[in-house]
Amino acid sequence: MAITRIGNPAIADQRGINFRNIIINGDMSIAQRGTSTASVSSGATFPALDRFKFYVVSGGTWTVSQDTDVPSGQGFAKSLKMDNTTANGSLSSGSLAQIQQGIEGQNLQYLKKGTSNAESVTLSFWVKSNKTGTYICEIRDTDNSRSISKSYTVSSASTWEKKTITFDGDTTGTLNNDNDKSFELIWWLLGGTDFTSGTLQTSWGSQTNANRAVGQVNLADSTSNEWYITGVQLEAGQVASDFEFLPFDVNYKRCQRYYQRIQASTSDEVAIGMGYSDTTSGIRYYHTLSTTMRGIPSASENGLRTLGRATLQETVDINAVFDVASENPEVVGLDLAASSGTPFTQFDAQLLRLDDLDNAYLEFNAEL
Repeated sequence: MAITRIGNPAIADQRGINFRNIIINGDMSIAQRGTSTASVSSGATFPALDRFKFYVVSGGTWTVSQDTDVPSGQGFAKSLKMDNTTANGSLSSGSLAQIQQGIEGQNLQYLKKGTSNAESVTLSFWVKSNKTGTYICEIRDTDNSRSISKSYTVSSASTWEKKTITFDGDTTGTLNNDNDKSFELIWWLLGGTDFTSGTLQTSWGSQTNANRAVGQVNLADSTSNEWYITGVQLEAGQVASDFEFLPFDVNYKRCQRYYQRIQASTSDEVAIGMGYSDTTSGIRYYHTLSTTMRGIPSASENGLRTLGRATLQETVDINAVFDVASENPEVVGLDLAASSGTPFTQFDAQLLRLDDLDNAYLEFNAEL
């Protein structure tokens, strides 16, 4: 029996039934770094949920968390919550606060951007806030410095609402076919006049800051303000499909391409693996990553210790700064240094472990 395929077969072949959602962790279920970070007031960080970056400049102070407040009957268990804890009711011209997700160019080639056949994309998500009014979503083409912005309205205070926004395809600016960031999807939470003084750029064009967030409310104007989001899906075409729920393990592995963390607890130490002391003050350690990462990751730690044969039961602190000595996104070599002195016997085996502390961790970062 012949099977008739409806719609554009090129899109169907690329995304198939599964993985049509360009966004990773859109159900907000993965939070490797922890479920809440308070007092976030500057810079671009990943304070809680995997793949969702928070960028704030002179835009108040926030607690960013994974929350259990979700739209009823939709299948979601978690949301991302933004809670303003220090207000800024008088924004400076350069003030901004955004939730972002970066997307690799090699995952966007089937959109055919920069050609006459460029595909539209449709964004859908659930949102809830006590502050009603106009909000802005933006897609930035970081390869070609182009952007497009669309508005949505929070109509009813403290009520979950589903929003659907379609962005036209862009016939200008081919995306790089590599593992670097080509698209950046942005939810604006506030913007100063540098970003709101022009005319909202609702069609693709060269990025003009003044046109990026025109009409955006100031979510930081009261410490009563909160903003929740879940069920984020970005897909090719002009129609939003039902949210694509992935198995937890699949979603988790997709997040680990960008970030991996080994976390200790107050109840138990965590053995990391075996290394060796290549000098009397340093250790070489090779760590097999849980999944192949996007690129060579950076690494950092807290509470990393070593136990060697020559030191018997004595443990030695590892310096908080160490070098990634590998060029392999699957097996990472680390050069670790003792925090002081020359406590090791050269070529002695060393067991690396994390102390039994809530904040003890070893992390690998290849975020966009």
